Order: sequence, then structure tokens, then C-alpha cells
Amino acid sequence: MKTFLTRGAEALLALCLAAMVLCVFGNVVLRYGFDSGINATEELSRLLFVWMVFLGATAAYPVGQHMAFTSLVGTLRDRPRAFAAATLVIRLLVLMACVLLGWGAWQQVVVGLDSHSVVLGYPVALLPLPALLCSVAIGLMALVEIAQRTPLDLGHAVDME
Repeated sequence: MKTFLTRGAEALLALCLAAMVLCVFGNVVLRYGFDSGINATEELSRLLFVWMVFLGATAAYPVGQHMAFTSLVGTLRDRPRAFAAATLVIRLLVLMACVLLGWGAWQQVVVGLDSHSVVLGYPVALLPLPALLCSVAIGLMALVEIAQRTPLDLGHAVDME
């Protein structure tokens, strides 16, 4: 199941990136080559970029690709109870950050429901919506990790000097 979701997220990221490249490249060619442009490409590429960032953040969480400071927690590896407590504190902080991000994003979604973008006319609520979905998804993953008592993955600590 995780592989299916990961592949789906990667496919959506690739589609967003491809559409952004086409929009921006096409607009650059039109502006410099033909002294014209398509105004909608700027709005569309901004919307796709926001969605791509939050979709990427959501896809990066379960595989441990977010930035982590594991120096302190890594020293607790030999003390299982302290390591478990530090893991719980970290997951609770992630959960709290998700609640704060989700609450703020929800407020922006509600405000944006009545507004529409200037050129394309899509509801402005589509801009903060990926932040809301990302916070809910990462929050649920953190809750599952807390419930299952999943230990922190310190495998990336090898990259540090």
C-alpha cells in the first residue's frame, strides 16, 4: 500500500513539474520571441508549485527525508527508555506543528472560498488547501507512529561529520 501511495505521489509531483516547465518555458518563448505571453501560465505555475511543495513534503515524511537534527537523540541510542521518550517528544512536536499549520491553513481556505483568482478564476482556497491536506496527512502518520511506537530512523546520521 505504501508503495502504491508513494508512486502515486511521485507521479503527481512529476505531472506538476512537467506542467510548470511547459507553462514557464512556453511563456518565456512567447515573450522574448513573439512579444506576447499567456497571463494564465503565471497563475497556473504558482498554483502547481504550491501543490508540488506540499505534496512533496507529505511524500517525504514516511521515508524520513525531512531535515532532522539527530545528534542529541543519537547519543541516547544506548539508553532505550530515554531514546523512546525523546522519540515520543519529537513525534508530539511534529503533531503540534501539524495542528498549527492545519489550523492556519483551514482559516485561509475558509477566507479563500469567496475569492477567485484574477486570470483563471479558480477559488483562492486552492492555494492554502494543500497545506491543510499536508498537515492532516503528516499528523495522521505521526499519530500512527506514536501508536505503534515506531523508533526514529537515525540512518541518515551517517552523513554527518
